[in-house]
Amino acid sequence: MDHAHAHPRRRSLFYSAPDGARLAHHVLGDGDPVVCLPGGPAGSRYLGDLGGLAAHRQLIVLDTRGTGRSAIPDDPSSYRCDRLVEDVEALREHLGLHRMDLLGHSGGANIAAQYAARYPHSVSKLALVGPGTRAVGIDVPGGMRRELALARKDEPWFPSAFAALEAITNGTGSDWEAISPFFYGRWDTSAQHHYATSQPENQEAVVGFAAQGAFDPEATRAGLANCEMPVLLLTGEFDMNSPPRAVAEFAALFRDATCVVQPGAGHYPWLDDAERFVATTAAFLG
Repeated sequence: MDHAHAHPRRRSLFYSAPDGARLAHHVLGDGDPVVCLPGGPAGSRYLGDLGGLAAHRQLIVLDTRGTGRSAIPDDPSSYRCDRLVEDVEALREHLGLHRMDLLGHSGGANIAAQYAARYPHSVSKLALVGPGTRAVGIDVPGGMRRELALARKDEPWFPSAFAALEAITNGTGSDWEAISPFFYGRWDTSAQHHYATSQPENQEAVVGFAAQGAFDPEATRAGLANCEMPVLLLTGEFDMNSPPRAVAEFAALFRDATCVVQPGAGHYPWLDDAERFVATTAAFLG
């Protein structure tokens, strides 16, 4: 897909985490900053400039520890989602921001939600895109994913992708690559390229992210119930990672939340319809 906008220059900068790990963050665009947390854990490059959001706001995109250009930590237990919250707090201090707008995608929304619960006065606005829901203990049952998958039954790639999904759901298969078309609104060459270049490389970081103790849903929910900042939860109509019904349940945990379902979009809504994604997100961030 050709974007009308020119990609802004990406500058890479570094700072020290509380335990001394050297972490990278990347700056794109100008204007008021938004700190962006990628999912994966897979480095931040797959976010691009979020479909052109960098034309409206300066994006400060973190490579979580052990991904992208951030160092691999000495202590693998520091990959835990709850521990990554302190890396975000260190970034806020490093940037000299009293309060920040925070955006989390996918697994990064689990970090962002825990951050907001722990540091509610440090977040001015919170945007959760295709959000993971583990941090708040919202389960996404197989049947809910299957329902979204069946909505794509007229796609040419559907039969093989659905067979692979059924096998994964039943515990008889693990061909995750075969189900990748379900995560995109259009399985075209740009989606295929995006998929190929956005897979996690550090498996230790992936496993460590959700290790024992990474999530305390009750504490996080209690913290979020006290949050007063405006929250945007945006997911794609077909997002199997973050189905609209699960995201609506997530939105209900906040005092001031807007839940938006982007038509025709999968798990990367800025790829499926950049213009619509940017209009919604830029309007929310103001």
